Amino acid sequence: MMEKAGYLQQTRSRALDSDGVSHDIVELHILGSRYAIRRSDLVKAISGRIYVQVEELTRNWNEYLGLTRGLAHVSASGKALNIDLFESGNFTLSLSVLRSVIYGKERFVAIVRIPEAPAVRIRRTAEGQQTIGASV
Repeated sequence: MMEKAGYLQQTRSRALDSDGVSHDIVELHILGSRYAIRRSDLVKAISGRIYVQVEELTRNWNEYLGLTRGLAHVSASGKALNIDLFESGNFTLSLSVLRSVIYGKERFVAIVRIPEAPAVRIRRTAEGQQTIGASV
C-alpha cells in the first residue's frame, strides 16, 4: 500500500545555482525535506522522457540549489513521474495532476512512497536433479 510522503507545489519562485544563474523551480517537500526541480528541465522530462536532477533547496535570504539528491523520470506507462532519491527511497506522483500544476490550474500534487518489494529468492531444481542436504 502506498502512503503519502509529501507534496509538489508550484511557487513561482526562482533559485540560484552554484554559478549564480537564476532558475524557475518547482518545489518538492518529501519526508520533511525540501527539494527542487528546475521547471525547464521538468517540462523536457514530461515531453521527452528524459531523466532530470532533483536538487536540495536551501534558503539564506534567497533560494539556492544545492547538491543533486536524486533523479526523476516519466514512468514506462507514461502516467506518473517517478522520483528516485538516493538516500530516501522511491516516490511517485500523477502526471496528469502535475501538468495541471505546471500550467497553473492546480497548486499541489501529492507525492506517495513506492513500497519496496521484499527480495524473494526462488530456487528451482531441474527435473531429475538431486538435492543434497547439508547440516551445519
